[in-house]
Amino acid sequence: MLPTISLDLQCPIHPVISPYAEDAHNWLDGWTRGHGLPDVYADRLAEGRIARYAARLYPDASPGDLRVLSALFTWFFLIDDECDRASVPEPERVRALVGGALSLLRGEPATGGRALPGPLGTMLADAWREPNRRMPARWRARFVAAVEHHLSGVIVEARNKAGGHRPRVEEYVELRRATSAAYVAHTLIDFAGGGQPVSESFYRHPAVRAFSRTGNDLLSWFNDLLSLERDAATSGGHNLVLAVAAERHVPIEEAAAAARERWHRAMREFPSLRAAAPPHGPAGRRYLDGVEHAVRGTIDWSHESARYN
Repeated sequence: MLPTISLDLQCPIHPVISPYAEDAHNWLDGWTRGHGLPDVYADRLAEGRIARYAARLYPDASPGDLRVLSALFTWFFLIDDECDRASVPEPERVRALVGGALSLLRGEPATGGRALPGPLGTMLADAWREPNRRMPARWRARFVAAVEHHLSGVIVEARNKAGGHRPRVEEYVELRRATSAAYVAHTLIDFAGGGQPVSESFYRHPAVRAFSRTGNDLLSWFNDLLSLERDAATSGGHNLVLAVAAERHVPIEEAAAAARERWHRAMREFPSLRAAAPPHGPAGRRYLDGVEHAVRGTIDWSHESARYN
């Protein structure tokens, strides 16, 4: 057993949640079971309250769009569990799942064993249908690129674990930006806002990228502190606290204090990073708000979800 680690993180971002959160939660349970997901998995997903997570990140989404977002979030949690289910990771199996998912999102023929099996395939196809129909090509390309970045990170982590490689701190931080799927959540801000994507120049602006990257770090490092005990047993060193402890040769308590200070330093810089964003209209403001919602929403949802309790 690890020593009790205090989170002690002060988040000044105001909490928000959609008024349709419970409706989405009730709908999502029926949706997962309707796709043939075994009860043991469907029950676990329901206890995780994933629709409430989506409701915290996208508080202004319409009831129908919140259902779509909840379904997409559920699929990402499922693929995460599927890739982590073996005590010894299987990189080739993970790579096959990733290939199947990307082929589906790109509309490519599922040939050569690249089809996603069972509910994993039907759930993603169903959840992707409305964004794929409604969103412009530039947004779809942006979304698929974010998904590919995330799933490529999942493959690297599986390969690391299988080979016994424990990343050093900066290597881990960069990998965590992929495995967190925060950038995927950030692209969905446009869909949740009614389908008006931010311009490419705004999305790619260095200040906006820095703000998005720091928002990613804040929710990722919070999760690492929260799930430290579980990660110590299963993550193969893929946790900020564990990486700091190994690299600095310090006790877990000291490493956790260093991780908390790194989190607070990033949070102190967060407002100035937002202020550096170029002039923006409603779509840009919605995007920046959404990155903040992702940080605070992750914190609040993690405390209410059975996934972490």
